[in-house]
Amino acid sequence: MIGFLLNGTEEREMEYIIRRELEEILLDMDDHRIDHVVKHVMQERYQTLFNLYRRIASRRECLKYMPKRTGDR
Repeated sequence: MIGFLLNGTEEREMEYIIRRELEEILLDMDDHRIDHVVKHVMQERYQTLFNLYRRIASRRECLKYMPKRTGDR
């Protein structure tokens, strides 16, 4: 396991960057022009980013970006 220390400013910046990326992926997931294979990769990336986000964001903030459950899980 790799770890690193962040000061308060760096933590807020990391939270902001991850949040923006999560929002971008959610926006792209609604685009019907994107192939389902690409969307699957985007879902995997979303899950990875969300796991990172959970480590630095509050529980309340995490609930806003909680991945939706689908029938295949």
